[in-house]
Amino acid sequence: MLGEIIMKEQLLKMREDVISSVAACDSMRELEDIRIQYLGKKGAITAVLKQMGTLSAEERPVMGQYANQIRSEIEDALTQAGETLGAKESEARIEAEWLDVTLPGKKKPIGRKHPLTIVTDEIKEIFLGMGFSVAEGPEIETDYYNFEALNIPEGHPARDIQDTFYIDSKTALRSSTSPVQIRTMTKTKPPLRIIAPGRVYRSDAVDATHSPLFHQIEGLVVDKGVTMADLKGTLEIFAKRLWGENSKVRFRPHYFPFTEPSAEMDIMCFSCEGKGCRLCKNEGFIEVLGAGMVHPDVLSRCGVDPDIYSGFAFGVGLERITMRKYGISDIRYFYENDLRFLRQF
Repeated sequence: MLGEIIMKEQLLKMREDVISSVAACDSMRELEDIRIQYLGKKGAITAVLKQMGTLSAEERPVMGQYANQIRSEIEDALTQAGETLGAKESEARIEAEWLDVTLPGKKKPIGRKHPLTIVTDEIKEIFLGMGFSVAEGPEIETDYYNFEALNIPEGHPARDIQDTFYIDSKTALRSSTSPVQIRTMTKTKPPLRIIAPGRVYRSDAVDATHSPLFHQIEGLVVDKGVTMADLKGTLEIFAKRLWGENSKVRFRPHYFPFTEPSAEMDIMCFSCEGKGCRLCKNEGFIEVLGAGMVHPDVLSRCGVDPDIYSGFAFGVGLERITMRKYGISDIRYFYENDLRFLRQF
């Protein structure tokens, strides 16, 4: 009889403690902790029921029924508290996550084309309109395509390690996109009319007009009866369409091992309008491309008969013409990823 009384008192005390704890509970997590504490496998009620073995056979059924009643009351208290707390938490979450669906959406910044890409696309359109097609090639080139096929023999200054990024004795990062012209002439029979845009690499010191990585767009025309006049006319049309009808260019005799005769084309400095400044090194003009008639030896190496066909080639420095087009005074702006600069285009 004493054991039964003690167990009843323990169970009653648990019910009171649970009701008191539930009333002070502020969250579903705290409520779950209370449930585990009293109703879990190792909870307080289980601990009391383990004492049933000390009761007589007559007391056990009575105590078992009483314990189940207390358990039921505790479960009901937890359920009711759970519904109340759940509703409160739901209201709080709705309040916190409230959204006025009638408000306009937030604008996300949209990326823009890099100025070099803008000008590349514009140049492509100019030459596509003149019947050219676009050709591409690898940036890692063999000695043959980068030098030998272009009439640049061993020992030539252009092969110097101070000017070229060598990977090994027979492989280098291409120093121009001219290898694309060689590959095209080797694989395709004339007539040819292509441009070859791409990145090139030279060991130049970085300054306002030079970079070890820059971009070129080279052009090649091979057909019967092609002359230097065709070259000049093509490049003058290109300059006027890109920079405007008032653009002034000049051609100067020059030397390139893969063209003969050769020339460089300059455009009047946009910064000083021909008067001379830091950008044009006080010359009034800025070199933008080299050009010339394709050397007969280069044609022969590519399987093109120089007695039947002739051609011209040119190489445009993309950064320089972009600087001319947009009035940019320093080539380094293109590579610094400064959003203040890039957002202007």
